[in-house]
Amino acid sequence: MERSKDWMDVAKGDLEHAENDIQSGFYNWACFSAQQAAEKAAKAVFQKMGAEAWGHSVADLLKELGKKQDIPDELFKGALELDKAYIPTRYPNVHPSGSPRSLYIKEEARRLTLYAEKIIKFCSDLLSKI
Repeated sequence: MERSKDWMDVAKGDLEHAENDIQSGFYNWACFSAQQAAEKAAKAVFQKMGAEAWGHSVADLLKELGKKQDIPDELFKGALELDKAYIPTRYPNVHPSGSPRSLYIKEEARRLTLYAEKIIKFCSDLLSKI
């Protein structure tokens, strides 16, 4: 069953979650939600193409997608930064000290959310062409 619309719906919901977390001061969770949004948007494209997409690295997903589509360098660089938010935003033992909640800032959360927004737009445009 082809479920790209469902994947994209969840991606957009994760982006909205990130934006709400910024407003509430949960910057670590905003960063994580942005990463999740971008990951799920990329997986929506693979779903539409009838291909399997494994893993959680947005950069790896875009790299694989790049074998069939041109991926703007800006998106790939944003994906690399988003991937750094996958684990450290949630687990205190990843950092030398402090909880993730105290280690992420508003500007960082906004930047990652913007990257996710651009990746979602790119993937949405691809979905309309496939």
